[in-house]
Amino acid sequence: MPRNKLKKFAEIETYPNVVYYPDSLAGNWSRTFFRNDNPVTLELGCGAGLLTLELARRHRNRNYIGIDNKRARIWQGATQALTDKLHNACFITTRIELLSAYFGVNEIDEIWIAFPDPYPKPSKSNKRLISPEMLSIYRTFISPGCIFHVKTDDDALFDFSLESIERENAVIHQLSGNIHEEAGIPEDVRIRTVYEERHLKEGKTIKYVRFTIN
Repeated sequence: MPRNKLKKFAEIETYPNVVYYPDSLAGNWSRTFFRNDNPVTLELGCGAGLLTLELARRHRNRNYIGIDNKRARIWQGATQALTDKLHNACFITTRIELLSAYFGVNEIDEIWIAFPDPYPKPSKSNKRLISPEMLSIYRTFISPGCIFHVKTDDDALFDFSLESIERENAVIHQLSGNIHEEAGIPEDVRIRTVYEERHLKEGKTIKYVRFTIN
């Protein structure tokens, strides 16, 4: 393993904004960890956490948790959050399918899923973050009316996501085939992640859907 990666692993193990045993906080994230009563937003597959950080900067009255399964990815975001004193942002390193053990019933009010792995092989479709299997996991901890935001450049994944949403009898509140060309797109949705910048340079269009599930 490269020495730089080992150094990052050692550093973030000391970070107060990286949580390693999140099951102990299930149902009490706001009061016990963030020490407030503000609503909690998750970013699933947060990578370097740049979207989590920008949302936390813009909305100090909300708590943000970035989740990724690679410690090396979240090192950048966790380090920047400490530098910027973003006390309303933290990070968890875990697999998405384990989340039901880490959050309590009705605990999460908003979920962002930006440029998830499309898992193009049909045999891996259950791993897509808007698959019926994943949505059933989210149901264990989302509050009534929890808002989902999904952004992707992948046409097949977007179509699959819309099909999954329809099967769940979800309510779509906004749908866009190109967020950087269409009017009426919220500014938060226009926040550009590292992947988004890369996709735009390649001439790809960014699609978006905002929805709630019952």
